[in-house]
Amino acid sequence: MTQQDVIAGIDVSKDRLDVCLWPTGETMAFANDPAGCARLARRLAGRAVTAVALEASGGYEREAMAALRAAGLRLHRLNALRVRRFAQGCGVMAKTDRIDAAVIARYLAAVPQRAAIDEPAAEAVAELVTARRQLVEEMTRCTNQAAQSRQAVLQRLARRRIARIKADILALDQAIATAVEADADMARKSRLMRSVPGVGPVLTHSLLALMPELGRLSGRQAAALVGVAPFACESGRYKGQRRISGGRKPLRDTAYMAALVAARHNPVMAAFKQRLVDAGKPPKLIIVAIIRKLVVALNAIIRDEQPWKA
Repeated sequence: MTQQDVIAGIDVSKDRLDVCLWPTGETMAFANDPAGCARLARRLAGRAVTAVALEASGGYEREAMAALRAAGLRLHRLNALRVRRFAQGCGVMAKTDRIDAAVIARYLAAVPQRAAIDEPAAEAVAELVTARRQLVEEMTRCTNQAAQSRQAVLQRLARRRIARIKADILALDQAIATAVEADADMARKSRLMRSVPGVGPVLTHSLLALMPELGRLSGRQAAALVGVAPFACESGRYKGQRRISGGRKPLRDTAYMAALVAARHNPVMAAFKQRLVDAGKPPKLIIVAIIRKLVVALNAIIRDEQPWKA
């Protein structure tokens, strides 16, 4: 960003949008509803704003993003944890909606970010994929409850909920598959990814929905987004063990299960695993390495538009 750029930072809550323009420091607020979002878009378009930044807020930001995109404004959806750490690094300890909006704008001015990708079909699938993941987590809780409960009535209720959740997951699987096939681009990418032994519909749909950048990144960038890229830990003579950090946890969790399958049924991944085992690598490191190899391969497959070749 140049010194002449005007950046809008937006702190999103359920009912309100607090806005700060950087570097002027001008603030404003709008209702987080269709009318308020429309007024926000008109106001920012009239101020010749160069870019708009906001944090992912569990879906409360969607209405505002749609209005801002329609007004032709460039959007950046930021990681809330990174923004908060930036604020602390700048000595901003107080936290209010207005202060947060200023910090968001300042963060984008200081740290270059990729613009948010506008893919309505992927966002629709992402909503379904997120709902499915939440159901799977709920089923795990019910299963644990049924195993630990001593009261027959509690076990019965838990089994009933588990049966209902399983039916709902199947319904969501069908809805996700239908939505993916309805979009030509996602359907093509899905077929390419499914050509990899060990990669099933759950990982494929999760990547399509939660990582629309796939195929436009370098291998290391793709691995970092999933959270399986090792980062150096060194200082002076100290050479610490490299560790993974950050990334999109829902994708990493899904890729973990796919890696277990690929390590058994994909000859390339199985051979890779055996080499690591022979080298004495610990089991968790081996799984992370397989996830990274899978993600890098899938990124290349989408980028080159070529199916898997062993």
